[in-house]
Amino acid sequence: MKYNKLEISRVLRSKEDARKTYNIISKYYDYTEGLFEKKHINKAIENLGIMKGDTVLEIGFGTGNALIKIAEYVGLKGLVHGIDISSKMTALANRKIKKKNLSERINLICSDAEKLPYKSNHFNVVFLSFTLELFDTPDIPELLREIKRVLKHSGRLGVLSLSKDNHDSLFSKLYEWAHRKYPKYIDCRPIYVSNAIEKAGFKILYRKKDKIYCAPVETVIGINQW
Repeated sequence: MKYNKLEISRVLRSKEDARKTYNIISKYYDYTEGLFEKKHINKAIENLGIMKGDTVLEIGFGTGNALIKIAEYVGLKGLVHGIDISSKMTALANRKIKKKNLSERINLICSDAEKLPYKSNHFNVVFLSFTLELFDTPDIPELLREIKRVLKHSGRLGVLSLSKDNHDSLFSKLYEWAHRKYPKYIDCRPIYVSNAIEKAGFKILYRKKDKIYCAPVETVIGINQW
């Protein structure tokens, strides 16, 4: 069998296992995000070109820090939506939103994002940070099709993800080994971010490779082309 250089590992844990895991780690999540991910997330949001009055969706919002940042960009006339599989994450995010007096500007849903409960041609921007790589390999193009559906023409998709473009790196090999060995605990893996987004019919506007310590990450922004 010929080796496919764009092959990625599968995510074999169930959605229910994912929900349980993120409910358990929700109270510690801010520490890991703040330590490893925050500056990369904020930079990705900055590069999305969000305008005052925009309607924005974040998929996999965690404890809501990016939602609050996005709300600053959309202003009083904009609206931010979020969807996340974890009820505990959703509860934590809602508490932060209420504390910031942003409840009228941010609406959250606790649900699986595979079938987005939003009407077509609705959002100016959709954002995912460290979320796309949590979906199983066959589900990634399905989710991207759903995102394409809910985005307006010329709407923007921003994805920050673990990247497999540097697939020969020792870190990537060790990480994927651990993912295959302990799929319930290490439930994400590096993916080919740009390739997945381009194959879904988006035109790449921006691409930046980076590292979080040894982990290769990539920010990709694509425009919706119908």
